[in-house]
Amino acid sequence: MEAVTFTKPGTLTPILSKGWDEDRSWTLESYRARGGYKGLAHALTLSPTEITEAVKASGLRGRGGAGFPTGLKWSFLPPDDGKPRYLVVNADESEPGTCKDIPLLMANPHALIEGMAITSRAIRCEHAFIYLRGEVAHVYRRLLAAVREAEEAGLIGQGLGPNGDFNLRITAHAGAGAYICGEETALLDSLEGRRGHPRLKPPFPAVAGLYARPTVVNNVESVSQVPGIFANPTGWFTAMGTEKSTGHGFFSVSGHVNNPGQFEAPFGITMGELIEMAGGIRDGHKLKFWTPGGSSTPIFTEAELDVPLDYESVGAAGSMLATRALQVFDETTSVVRVVTRWTEFYQHESCGKCTPCREGTYWMKQIMLRLEAGRGLPGDIDLLDEIAGNIAGRSFCALGDAAATPVRSAILKFREEFEAGLTRPARELFPYEASAVFSTSAVNQGGTQ
Repeated sequence: MEAVTFTKPGTLTPILSKGWDEDRSWTLESYRARGGYKGLAHALTLSPTEITEAVKASGLRGRGGAGFPTGLKWSFLPPDDGKPRYLVVNADESEPGTCKDIPLLMANPHALIEGMAITSRAIRCEHAFIYLRGEVAHVYRRLLAAVREAEEAGLIGQGLGPNGDFNLRITAHAGAGAYICGEETALLDSLEGRRGHPRLKPPFPAVAGLYARPTVVNNVESVSQVPGIFANPTGWFTAMGTEKSTGHGFFSVSGHVNNPGQFEAPFGITMGELIEMAGGIRDGHKLKFWTPGGSSTPIFTEAELDVPLDYESVGAAGSMLATRALQVFDETTSVVRVVTRWTEFYQHESCGKCTPCREGTYWMKQIMLRLEAGRGLPGDIDLLDEIAGNIAGRSFCALGDAAATPVRSAILKFREEFEAGLTRPARELFPYEASAVFSTSAVNQGGTQ
């Protein structure tokens, strides 16, 4: 395609979220009316190598948290030997605060299916899988319907494309509901019918993944952004974002703001801008702390509101962008209470395979519960920090790091609240009713007990 001069992208860039407010936006008819499957039509005229190189040139990075270059990941697969190769889409979204992939699948599932078709063409895959969190049965039904629509329309299937050499079958699989299965190798074990435990690496999935065959594992949003690269002229994707964090992404703002929701914007937008677009901190209150990438990332305060939300800037400021789950907490919130809930989650979801995570998360939970209840013991805070430090970087997979990170970050920035927990309960210091978004009386008046 010939070069095109682009105007500066707007503050918000509704691309994957375009049409979410339309009637039956999840249908093939609606998706095609918005330009859907034009990217696939163009990609099918290219060779697999050309598709991969185009994605590399776009700078698209994994939107599942790690931010690894997507095209580079595809290129790690060994040369085609004529045997099966697989694409697995990680739709096991379940970390506290993370809520972008499930709404995308509900409102626009064909964006994922088109992205899977292009990705499969690039890596020479003929059978692709979507691993979905099992509790979201309504999303599972919608995915199944979207796959069926694409098959019936001849967009995926056998003997397709200009040369009749494009074959693709897509299987949507519902997991049993385990956070550990969001880790790519545990996901693969679960998909094979085994207990979801992380695998020892190497070998990496690119060499020996699903059924011991070369496999690409990508996040829902990562794959869903691929069609835009091929449906638009060269340079469209790189015109958004920053030099090293190109493109657009979902920023999920939740918590103590007046209008929480999904904001699709170029990378580099700031939290200050997002809070303003979300109607500001709830009336009569002020910001206390927030998470740039969900419960597994070091917390930020008001001092970081102007940090550009891209991988490099957030990392330089001491945290991680991860899944862009921007949880907002005002001054009524107990840091100890919040971190205790997160720690309970990670302890419950630990698969127990390795000692640092299995024993460490349980130990941290006991101390956090004591501090929340105001019954902390002398030395608890330093012990808690030491335990977290012995988990981080020593667990079998990243779940241990996810559990340890918010604990250490909270102690660093709000140690006085942890010290108060030695003698006073969090409920007394920060009445829980004050931080509730909805009052009990309002809920009861609505008919829900």
